[in-house]
Amino acid sequence: MKISVTFRSAEGENWQKEYVEERLKKLKKYIDNPVDARVILSVEKFRNTAEINLMANGLNINSREEEKDMHMAMDNAIEKIERQLKKRKEKIRGFKTNSSRMEELGGGESPGEEDDESQESKVVETRNIVLKPMSIDDAVLEMETSKNRFVIYRDSSTENVAVIYRRDDGKFALMEVSS
Repeated sequence: MKISVTFRSAEGENWQKEYVEERLKKLKKYIDNPVDARVILSVEKFRNTAEINLMANGLNINSREEEKDMHMAMDNAIEKIERQLKKRKEKIRGFKTNSSRMEELGGGESPGEEDDESQESKVVETRNIVLKPMSIDDAVLEMETSKNRFVIYRDSSTENVAVIYRRDDGKFALMEVSS
């Protein structure tokens, strides 16, 4: 980690530089690649400002804190950076690949696999839908004119329930329920 400390409107003391470097090195556990850290410490009357800018490959995190004490300003700015890095790491860790999404939909689950989460209820919202009788062409037209991801309807020719949705390639897929 390359750290540069700049002092504005004040004489920089050695303890401040060492303190910032020591605290920033603890953030290495959240970042894998080499990082360039720019720290600007400034004093204006009774306001002590600490400004930190972390830059890595495609990562740019900024923090600015203003306090009466320089220690507090540095600590708060570094804590702010740490919260942002934790949030970023959790977001990356929680990212699901397409294969895991297919497993959630029931498409790729092997029979011997046990899922603890399946015992908990995953239903978050319930909606009642009135099935409108329409043809496939009417359903496609409704999909194109509305922002809905899918349309559930009663096929006017067969009286069966059907669902039409837009696939990733932009084409439509039809699922029919036959009784």
